[in-house]
Amino acid sequence: MAGFTGPTGAYAREVPFGAGCRIAVKGSHVAATCHNSYVDSDRVALHIECARWWDIDMDSAPVEVGPARTVRLTGRCWKEIGSVRMTHERVG
Repeated sequence: MAGFTGPTGAYAREVPFGAGCRIAVKGSHVAATCHNSYVDSDRVALHIECARWWDIDMDSAPVEVGPARTVRLTGRCWKEIGSVRMTHERVG
């Protein structure tokens, strides 16, 4: 096709992205396993909010998950876990 430059508009924004992450909490320990089944790399980070006001919350350093790669991130609180979340950022 002459002049065709590829998808544009809404279709171009629907390209699948992001590693799928499973989070396991056991006591005061957290482990997240993320697998990227897409072409674009994903930069993931683990964020832990501790339940006690005096317990220091934890944010991991971002880790790049390339295509068909799996990474494991861990962290902990001294006492109970309040909440856990992952953040994703497209690389490149």
